Amino acid sequence: MVKGTPLAPDSVVLSADEAAQLSDRVYQVRCAAEDVATALEEGADGSELRELCDALMRAAKAADGWR
Repeated sequence: MVKGTPLAPDSVVLSADEAAQLSDRVYQVRCAAEDVATALEEGADGSELRELCDALMRAAKAADGWR
């Protein structure tokens, strides 16, 4: 516990705005991953898959940047 609070010492506290932004970035990663999966199922060519993977990587890097 952090002295004077019910929080554990390793707790991370986000403002409502920060939590919403993080949630949005995670949602973007999920959508990008779904786009890749759909493209694979539909037989997309290599260049389309490369573009979708690039978008997925950008979304993942943005989501990872909250720290």
